[in-house]
Amino acid sequence: MPKKPKLPQRRMSPPAGLRLGDEVGAADLGSRVAHNLRTLRKARGMSLDELAHASGVSRAALSQIETNKTNPTIGLLWKVAAGFGIPFNEILGEARASASILRRTDAQVLQSADGKFHSRPLAPAGANPLVELYELRLAARSRHASEAHAPGTREIVVVLTGTLRLVTKDGSYDLAAGDSLLFSADEPHVYENPGNAEARYHDVIVYSR
Repeated sequence: MPKKPKLPQRRMSPPAGLRLGDEVGAADLGSRVAHNLRTLRKARGMSLDELAHASGVSRAALSQIETNKTNPTIGLLWKVAAGFGIPFNEILGEARASASILRRTDAQVLQSADGKFHSRPLAPAGANPLVELYELRLAARSRHASEAHAPGTREIVVVLTGTLRLVTKDGSYDLAAGDSLLFSADEPHVYENPGNAEARYHDVIVYSR
């Protein structure tokens, strides 16, 4: 992608998920989201009403995002991405380049409302339209509920330290350090850390074509 301006780290915290942050630089991210959403919708010849029907997000909310008049939750943007049938990072991302570095201090860190769950991207936005990679951190004796991703999406979660109980509609799976799990992520799912210390995971999200 063309050389990007250096972005300060941002925290994001929603009520039932994650929210775009209010720190310095969030205005730039909000403007980019507004531009990308409008561009994607027009490129597909979709009206706001059509996108609202496809995503489950109200027309009014979509209009507020497109005009950069609101600070949307990450959960809401997941729904918009699902409505388009695209990876989440395409809503946040910029144009691609032959090489791009994502510095740890520049990553757009996400944080749950209670501060117990953190998600940090490990690859620049748009690195691969079908794959996203994150480092997850979950506090001891905590849980985080994730909304369904786009149809056909799968996740591979690898436990780096601590433990993980992953709960899906089909049951729960207990994992220890070094274990990994592949599961369908197009249904709501929950990450739980039953241990007495913070746990760290790598999370690979794989979208269908």
